[in-house]
Amino acid sequence: MKIIAIGAVTVLASCAAYVEGSNMKIDRAALAETPPSGQFIDVDGTKVHYQIEGSGPDLVMIHGAGGSLRDYTFSIVDALKSDFRVILFDRPGHGYTERIADRANLGETPQEQAALLSKAADQIGVKNAVVVGHSYGGAVSLAWVLNHSEQVRGLVMLAGVSNEWPGDLGSWYTITNSWLGRNLLIPTASALASRKRIEDTTAGIFEPNAVPEGYLDHMGVALSKNKTILHATTQQVNGLKPEIIKMEARYPSISMPVEIVHGDRDTTVPLDVHGRVLVTQVPGANLTVLEGVGHMPQHIAEAQVIAAIKRAAKRAGLR
Repeated sequence: MKIIAIGAVTVLASCAAYVEGSNMKIDRAALAETPPSGQFIDVDGTKVHYQIEGSGPDLVMIHGAGGSLRDYTFSIVDALKSDFRVILFDRPGHGYTERIADRANLGETPQEQAALLSKAADQIGVKNAVVVGHSYGGAVSLAWVLNHSEQVRGLVMLAGVSNEWPGDLGSWYTITNSWLGRNLLIPTASALASRKRIEDTTAGIFEPNAVPEGYLDHMGVALSKNKTILHATTQQVNGLKPEIIKMEARYPSISMPVEIVHGDRDTTVPLDVHGRVLVTQVPGANLTVLEGVGHMPQHIAEAQVIAAIKRAAKRAGLR
């Protein structure tokens, strides 16, 4: 039995070494394939990656879970930068922004992320901004509006998380919320994820719409399966529901223009749970329902999203 135990430990150690080596290769590949496209700023010891394009009224754009600011630079920023100074941030633990040091093992809440990015925005002179948030980034944008309204004049929610949802998040999030999931499953999933697996996952996010040609390569295959990003995503999403419940009661206090854009085929952040409810909670909010559109309106319905952003800016007196 002792010999068997020693053999098992040896095998596990070998597997751990293989996984760690693979994770390091993935990190190097991510830097080579998709290097930082913007600049860095230090916010209370956390390195924040941001990118600025164009000129005009300030437009801050916050990406969703598991993504990076590159989601917006695929296409829509080019269509906005002639009318706005577009400020893009990588959220904590995503892209090339670091985790917040004392929260890295717990998962940064939307409020903590908004506080970090608000301070970063202060340092680069953001004022009177329209804030855009997609998916999980919608929750961060709501927290920004609720807690740092002095910087913001308008809010645009793109398939944004805003309200408590029924049930749990599924088996992946349940398992990765455990010690075993965090320390074994996530590193292994990062090391073993194939391009085909990532393509299938991306297709699921876009359903029922097609993934635009070149999107995955723009986002970066290696960056998409980076271990740090997987850790941050699972921790932040697992802790989201109680934070959303806290924020819901404050939505009626939002007094700035709010535009909500949501696809009626979104199964990731369902319209009936989020967009249709939020429009009743925020005075004067406007809801645009996109027929046949899933969870990625910024790519599938770019013209309607741009129209909503411009409408929010106009309602706020910025255009």
